Amino acid sequence: MKIGIPRALLYYYYHPLWKTFFEKLGFEVVTSGKTTKELIDKGIKASVPEICVPIKIFNGHVLELLEAGVDYIFIPRMMSTRKGEFYCPKFMGLPDMVRYSIPGAKDKILFPKVTSLTDDISDFKIYSEMGETLGVSNKQIKAALLDGQKAWIEFRRITKEGYTALEVLDYVETGKKPQNPIKDYRVTIGLMGYVYDVYDEFVSMGIVDKLREMGVLVETFEMMDENLLDAELSDMNKRLFWTFSNKLLAAGYKFFKDGHIDGIIHVTAFGCGPDSLIGKIMELDSNEFGKPFMTIRVDEHTGENHLLTRIEAFIDMIYREKVKVKKEA
Repeated sequence: MKIGIPRALLYYYYHPLWKTFFEKLGFEVVTSGKTTKELIDKGIKASVPEICVPIKIFNGHVLELLEAGVDYIFIPRMMSTRKGEFYCPKFMGLPDMVRYSIPGAKDKILFPKVTSLTDDISDFKIYSEMGETLGVSNKQIKAALLDGQKAWIEFRRITKEGYTALEVLDYVETGKKPQNPIKDYRVTIGLMGYVYDVYDEFVSMGIVDKLREMGVLVETFEMMDENLLDAELSDMNKRLFWTFSNKLLAAGYKFFKDGHIDGIIHVTAFGCGPDSLIGKIMELDSNEFGKPFMTIRVDEHTGENHLLTRIEAFIDMIYREKVKVKKEA
């Protein structure tokens, strides 16, 4: 049996868990390919116009897996991974959007309801309902989840050492160890953005690689410990409703306070409601902290030259200011 996993959305955060889980159960895992212009165009045609770019991309990956002839596509209903916080409503309704908008998908979707108190979503209760459909026992599910949990914990451990999610995912897939993070750098940038915006190389146009080519050290929220992120929001009277939005906001404040971070770039997809709020908060607070902040808003029509020009100008501005301060010191 072939289980399809779309290379989109939370693939960039939970793939080691899900891939290991299904493979330990004896299934072949088929991951869709990298995002392309053709794939996005297909996803756009299968989506309502008002939906955000990441969902359009996700639909394109689902279509690719259906064309590949997989038996099932894994689309969990992401609800909550922290008490009192939730995922974007589009994540909650994603299985239904796919089942009823993409022809041929209705009876091929595995959609367990994910509710947890932590980022570790390897709880047996989440996945037990798939046992009958897949023809596996509770014992097999529990054993496979233990292996999946270990793979995910190792994935998180390595990302916290300063490697990008893409580097560690490649390590999980190929066994090729990631290279040491860049050491000779002239600027350090805190890169804000959901994993599916930053690491889908078609959407962000490989922003991490482009920054590194400019001699920039990049830090992202998933390189930080969860407890550290929580501490950054401890003074807030009320946290945001959305879990990953809180992670980004916490990382943003950490970047503002960290003297080693020279500037912040926020990568956001057009049409993202929570991001519009976070972006405005960061924009206003950047003046208070006196740290450069820039928003890169991408959609299916964003041009690479436009993105590169803005990034180069931002980095050059920061570098010139650093040199000026050093001379005056």
